[in-house]
Amino acid sequence: MMLIRLILTLPVSTATTEHAFSAMKVVKTRLRNKMEDMFLRDCLLIYIEKEIAVGFSTDAIIDEFNTTDRRVDFE
Repeated sequence: MMLIRLILTLPVSTATTEHAFSAMKVVKTRLRNKMEDMFLRDCLLIYIEKEIAVGFSTDAIIDEFNTTDRRVDFE
């Protein structure tokens, strides 16, 4: 029974992993090779979830950016 469960879950996880690596190949080009991990993660999230990102208004994003505190903490 455990073997059948394992076999049934492998294609889903493999497809998800392949999709993520394909997205990374598109997002992380030679010119963007020095990206920080957080920025790469954010770019990949937007690329993979582009159906959701299409609904965002540019003006709403700019307004949200303007209302945030952007002080830099130097430790």
